[in-house]
Amino acid sequence: MTDELDRLKAGLRKAPPAPDRAAREAALSAALQSFDKIHDAPQGSADAPRPMPERPKKSGGIAGVLDMLKSLSPARVLAGTTSVVALTVAVIAIAPGLREGPPKPQMPETLGVSSTDPAMVPPSDAPGEQADAQANATTADATAADAARADAQNSPMQKAAEAAPAGAAVDQDGGSVAPRVAQEQAAPVAPAKDMAAAEPMAESYGAAADMTIAENEAPPLAAPAPSGARLRKELGGARNGVAMGNQAAPAASEAVAPDAYRAPMQSPSTEAFANADANPVKAVDAAPVSTFSVDVDTASYAMVRQSLESGYPPVKESIRIEEMVNYFPYAYPQPEGDQPFRPDVTVFQTPWNPGTRLVRIGLQGRSAEVAQRPPLNLVFLVDTSGSMDQPNKLPLLQQALRLVLPQLTAEDQVAIVSYAGSAGVALPPTKATEVAKIGAALDNLRAGGGTAGEEGLQAAYRLAAEMRKDGEVSRVLLATDGDFNLGLSDPEALTDYIATQRKSGTYLSVLGFGRGNLDDAVMQALAQNGNGLAAYIDTAQEARKVLVDQLSGALFPLADDVKVQVEWNPAEVAEYRLIGYETRALAREDFNNDRVDAGEIGSGLQVTALYEVTAPDSAARLTEPLRYGAAPVAGETGELGFLRLRWKAPGASESQLIEAPIPAAETAPDSEARFASAIAGFGQLLTGSTYLGDWGWDEAIKLAEGARGEDPFGYRIEAVNLMRLAKVMQP
Repeated sequence: MTDELDRLKAGLRKAPPAPDRAAREAALSAALQSFDKIHDAPQGSADAPRPMPERPKKSGGIAGVLDMLKSLSPARVLAGTTSVVALTVAVIAIAPGLREGPPKPQMPETLGVSSTDPAMVPPSDAPGEQADAQANATTADATAADAARADAQNSPMQKAAEAAPAGAAVDQDGGSVAPRVAQEQAAPVAPAKDMAAAEPMAESYGAAADMTIAENEAPPLAAPAPSGARLRKELGGARNGVAMGNQAAPAASEAVAPDAYRAPMQSPSTEAFANADANPVKAVDAAPVSTFSVDVDTASYAMVRQSLESGYPPVKESIRIEEMVNYFPYAYPQPEGDQPFRPDVTVFQTPWNPGTRLVRIGLQGRSAEVAQRPPLNLVFLVDTSGSMDQPNKLPLLQQALRLVLPQLTAEDQVAIVSYAGSAGVALPPTKATEVAKIGAALDNLRAGGGTAGEEGLQAAYRLAAEMRKDGEVSRVLLATDGDFNLGLSDPEALTDYIATQRKSGTYLSVLGFGRGNLDDAVMQALAQNGNGLAAYIDTAQEARKVLVDQLSGALFPLADDVKVQVEWNPAEVAEYRLIGYETRALAREDFNNDRVDAGEIGSGLQVTALYEVTAPDSAARLTEPLRYGAAPVAGETGELGFLRLRWKAPGASESQLIEAPIPAAETAPDSEARFASAIAGFGQLLTGSTYLGDWGWDEAIKLAEGARGEDPFGYRIEAVNLMRLAKVMQP
């Protein structure tokens, strides 16, 4: 045994042979040919195995162990030990890299084959000669592999690989060839694990040609710019100070999908959200008037739910507290007479701060019977671009739009316009009673190709105008993930175009689907300029809520350009804070300007707003009184402030005014007010608000659970469960 070790040591000490360029090129060629045979092999059954001259001997567990022990020889034991040591060294070498996290996407670009094949070393009768032959083969193999890796850096093939586009293969002469796998050209491509380098290990008598994969980091894939970036900046950003942001989502492996449609977010994320900094506390002596536009959208709450139920906390920029509060129906009193809506004001102690009070302003829209509404011309504008080819996008969209059909009457018409690389009419105007025909057109929609959003919008508006007759209502319902290029050189032209269509009576509502590339900012801008509703649909249940329970409210507004203005009484209120509505803020002078656009209230819909106010003598006051300020002038006795509402009848150009005082007396909050405050607290906890003090998840859950009321659809208990999920996800 000692002689064998000495011979092995002597072989290892020998100087490595000079690199053989011809052998290296031959090895690279053989490796590529082998790679092509593996990856380009046609589908089907493999060739039958080569017949063996003898049948294998049967062996049981003990017999197999005995046969293995009998076949062992010192040379084989030595070779096996050497292999184990080499493998251990390789593992130790790559372990730090594994601990550093997921590697960057890379592609194998250079393959090498050892110039010495252990299988070609003839066996010898003498154990010593076997050990020598095996040791020499192992040494030569490792040396050739190192030489191939070193010389490959300067080879024409390697230089071409560095210059070639990511995903392209390179031939032996350094020329770029077509990618071997067609799917590698699809974008976006999720990061994949690196292919680990394989070190050759000597196996006695049984090894074929050993292969070494030399890793050369591929050029990073160019991340495409968000397709709606310029539109978000110029269209959304110019409207009410909306701020946008792209957020990286957790990896898909961190998400758990509870149903077929609720898929994890893609990684990396190109999502963009319409949001702004949270409203600060304002001193009444400096800013006594607060003005904002109403908002009946609910997209933010649905996105929060989708995130939490998928296993990760929601992106803070996706949270708009007013949309979370307005997601839920409240039992507000119905309007009286011909008024389209009725205000309802309640004042009660703030749950998270005993030194302040909450002022809840609720607006209830009048419910209209289906039989009393005018005939509807509904155009479905469906995004069928390649990004919609996911279970929680186009398939869910098709199911959602089917839910609308039973809600329509015999006088209503439906048309479908789809857009991908180009726009086209998938279904001409069809009576709503032809359910089978409409359903077949929806089923025939297929995702693929680029996007032509501008062309699709123009085609949908044009078709809606052709369908409209006197006394009828035309609406466009855009269903998309928002990740599309509108194709406009001037985004302001889109604003003018949608505004013109809005003035003609054709309103635009937007339904968002999917996550990962959701462009919420563009969807919000389109819906706000189009006098429509923006909603996010993540489940079939949410589709039913938006398109069945709230269809009349989404498509038939009772009041346009609804604005709210509150003037606070400095004798009763020293400071105030509007919770939410950051993207709906208006200047004080915009309230009386009928040319300034605002939100709508549809049939049966509600709007809820919450102010937190602080009395001048409260210990919770955050601002100091002015040294040189004038003494507060008391207003009417018993008034916290004065509420003003402006609204227009649909199609009218002049607004009407509603006024009402806000009483200073506190009242015991009912379940509706308590639940609204619990949801407002929920949203503030998610955003990390600094105004909640020690009030936390336990208090929010208790408040919401105690204010569930009847909850016929289970929306409120769902919110309680979401709070429990959010609690355990907090750091």
